[in-house]
Amino acid sequence: MNETITLPSPAQAPVAPPLPKQGVIKLSPLNRRRFQNFKANRRGYWSFWIFLVLFVLSLFAEFLANDKPILISYKGELLSPVLVDYPEEKFGGFLAQTDYRDPVISKEIDENGWILWAPVRFSYNTHNLDLPVPAPAPPTWMLSDEQCRPIAQRKGGVGCRDIEWNWLGTDDQGRDVVARLIYGFRISVLFGLILAGISSVVGVLAGAVQGYFGGWVDLIFQRFIEVWTAIPALYLLIIISAIITPSFFVLLGILLLFSWVSLVGVVRAEFLRARNLEYVRAARALGLSNTAIMFRHLLPNAMVATLTFLPFILNGSIATLTSLDFLGFGLPPGSPSLGEMLAQGKANLQAPWLGLTGFFVIALMLSLLIFIGEAVRDAFDPRKAFQ
Repeated sequence: MNETITLPSPAQAPVAPPLPKQGVIKLSPLNRRRFQNFKANRRGYWSFWIFLVLFVLSLFAEFLANDKPILISYKGELLSPVLVDYPEEKFGGFLAQTDYRDPVISKEIDENGWILWAPVRFSYNTHNLDLPVPAPAPPTWMLSDEQCRPIAQRKGGVGCRDIEWNWLGTDDQGRDVVARLIYGFRISVLFGLILAGISSVVGVLAGAVQGYFGGWVDLIFQRFIEVWTAIPALYLLIIISAIITPSFFVLLGILLLFSWVSLVGVVRAEFLRARNLEYVRAARALGLSNTAIMFRHLLPNAMVATLTFLPFILNGSIATLTSLDFLGFGLPPGSPSLGEMLAQGKANLQAPWLGLTGFFVIALMLSLLIFIGEAVRDAFDPRKAFQ
C-alpha cells in the first residue's frame, strides 16, 4: 500500500529565529560572548563608564576650570579667550596678556557686552589674592560671613555668597583645589595611558621574539632583562633630576626604559607554548614567513593575556607618577599633580582638606581601574568565553 507523504506548505514550515542585531560595531560570536561577560560584571562595567565620563570631562578642563572666560561679547564682537590669547589693548589696556580677573578689564567688558565664565573661575595656576583667610584657606562653605565680610565689601557685598568660592579650599599658594584636581586627573590618566600603551607594545614585541625563536635568542634576551631590571630606576631619576628639571616627556622617556619588561614574561610564555602547535607547523609547511606566523596567528592568542593585564599596568603607571610627584622627583614645580597635593597635605597638617581630597581622588581613580581590570579578566577568561 502506497502512502502519500504530505510536505508542509511554505506557510507552515518552521522559520529559523533571526540572528541578533550587532549594532554599529560588528563582533564575532566569541567577542560577543566576551562582551557579555564584561557586562555581567556589573561593578566593572559601571566603573568603566564612570571612569570614561570622568576622563572625557577632564579633557575639556579648560572649559570647566579657567581664569579665562569661555566667551566674551565685546562691542558687538564675539571672542573666545579660552582658545585665543587676546592682548589687553583690545579692551583698552596696554599689556601683552589680558588678565580677565582684573576689575578694570571686567568692568570694561561688562559695560560693552557680557562674559561667560567657566563653572570654576580658577585655573590650576591661578593665585587667589582675595582670600578671606590666609592660605591654605578652607572651603568657602566652611567660613562664616564675618570672615568673608572684608573681601565681600570690596565687591559691594556683605558675606560669603558675594565672593568667589573655593569649593574644596586652596593650597598653600592660594590655588584652587578643584581646578588642580581636574587638571591633575587629566595629566595622570594621559601619562598612564601613554606609558602603558608604549611599554605594552615594546614588551609584546620583545616577548614575541623571545618566545617564538627560543634558543640562544631567548637566552640572551633573558640575561639582558635580568641585568636591565637590576638597575635602580629611582636612583637614576634622582640623578637626572639633579642635572635637569624633569618635564612630562623626559619623565615619560625615563620610565619607558624600565616599564616595558612587565609584559615580556606573559607574552614569551604564550609564544613558547603555542609555537609547536599543529596550526603553527601547518603554517610553516605552507611557506608562511616567521613575521606572518608571529603576528597573524600567534599574537592574537597571546593578546588575551596581554589585554587582561593592561588595566593593571595602567594602574601601576598612574601610581608611579603619583609617587614620584609626592617624593619631589616628578613633574616640574607648579604642575597640577595629585602627588604634589598629597605632599602639600603632609606639609600642612592644619589643612586636612588637601590630603583628604587628594587621597579620595586617587583612591577612586585606582579603584575604578582595578574594577575594570577584574571585568576585563572575566571577559577573556576561557572558561567563561568558551562555555
